[in-house]
Amino acid sequence: MTYVAKDSLSGAGPVKFNKGAGGMAPRAAPSKRSTKARRGARAKATLGALTGCPFHDVRMKLCAAGLRPTRQRIALGWLLFAKGDRHLTAEMVHEEAQASRVSISLATIYNSLHQFTEQRLLREIAVDGSRTYFDTNVAEHHHFLVEGSNILIDIPQVAVDLMRLPPPPEGKRVAQVEVIVKLRDAEPTKPALSDEL
Repeated sequence: MTYVAKDSLSGAGPVKFNKGAGGMAPRAAPSKRSTKARRGARAKATLGALTGCPFHDVRMKLCAAGLRPTRQRIALGWLLFAKGDRHLTAEMVHEEAQASRVSISLATIYNSLHQFTEQRLLREIAVDGSRTYFDTNVAEHHHFLVEGSNILIDIPQVAVDLMRLPPPPEGKRVAQVEVIVKLRDAEPTKPALSDEL
C-alpha cells in the first residue's frame, strides 16, 4: 500500500511511502533509464495512434522513428504534420516558422528535414535538380507540377500505369519510380468556323 505525506519541514512536495513488513519506508523513485525505456517502448507500441494533442503526437512520432524529440524538432514536426499532407521547401517551412514565432535557423531546418527524410517521416522530391520539396505523405504516389507557380499536386498511385517500364540495365533493379507530370495553363480554345457561311 502507498501513502502520500507532505514534508512540512523542508517545504518539499509530496513524498510517497510504501508500507511493508518493516514499517513505512520512502518509495524508491524510478531511474531515468527505466523511464526512458518505458517511454520508448510506449512510443513504438503506439506508432500511428494519435492522441489529439499535436505536440504529444509529434513527440511520439519522433520517438517511434528513433529521433530525440528536441524542442526544435517538435516545433518543426508541428509545422509540418499539423496541416495534413503537404509539399514544402525548406524556405517555406522557415517562413511558416517565423510567422509562428518559432525561432529556428534555415540551416537547422535543412538538417532536420533531411533527418526526417532518412527516418521516412518525409519524402524528398527533387524537381529539375534546382528545387527540392519535402512531402509529408510518405505513401507511394506521383505528382503533377504546375509550371510557373511550382505547386505540386498528388496523383493517386492507381492513376499511373507502371507496367510498361523499360528493363533496367544488367545487374540493376528498379528501386522506386517517381513520376512528375508538368502542367501549364491550357490555351483558350478557338471557336470552330461554321459551315453555314
